[in-house]
Amino acid sequence: MNKSRDGYLPNSFASKTRDWKERRLVDTWQIFKIIAEFVEGFEKLSKIGPCVSVFGSARSKPTDPDYLLTVEVARLLGENGYGIITGGGPGIMEAGNKGAQQAGAHSVGLNIELPFEQEYNPYIDKDLLIEFDYFFVRKVMFVKYAQGFVVMPGGFGTLDELFEALTLIQTRKIDRFPIILVDSSFWKGCLEWIQNTLLVRKYISPDDLDLFYLADTPQQVVEYLNQFYSKHQHAPNF
Repeated sequence: MNKSRDGYLPNSFASKTRDWKERRLVDTWQIFKIIAEFVEGFEKLSKIGPCVSVFGSARSKPTDPDYLLTVEVARLLGENGYGIITGGGPGIMEAGNKGAQQAGAHSVGLNIELPFEQEYNPYIDKDLLIEFDYFFVRKVMFVKYAQGFVVMPGGFGTLDELFEALTLIQTRKIDRFPIILVDSSFWKGCLEWIQNTLLVRKYISPDDLDLFYLADTPQQVVEYLNQFYSKHQHAPNF
């Protein structure tokens, strides 16, 4: 995918040679492509019921402990009635969809073309694979149709999704939902920095530390989700 200076335009729109008049025309027609992606996402995902979005590194291999743990987390979530939403690619995304498929749960893939990780994985339900050109449309789908985030070890993209969700909840732009960080050894340094730097400098409030939950096993993930929604009178897809 070629990118313009805003980093969002697909090939058909990206060009450094367009003058300002041409750019304005392209930007106007771009709205229809954006609307089309929203419509497809809304129509497909609004029908499938409670799901959990799973994030993590696209570079994890099928033999990696993180990959194997994710399969088990997603499988157990599926057995408890939750569908699984991932970014549709390899690594942790593939593991999440694989676990969902093993459990017979909805397996959603929100795929986007990227320079390194752009092939969707084979464990996505055929009718629930959605292709996106725009990151911001895809982000809406991750949040709008998820009853929780399960965040496995990952890189910049994983951190981006995590902190965006925390920000939306902190600023009350969306209702609070469970955000579960899996693998305490991986998240330890990040959480220490949040507590010892952000909190100490009063960039966040003490209550903000309650916006996420740390887990190490699939059982802890499912128990926390079920406990959260038992208080909110919400049921998964049984």
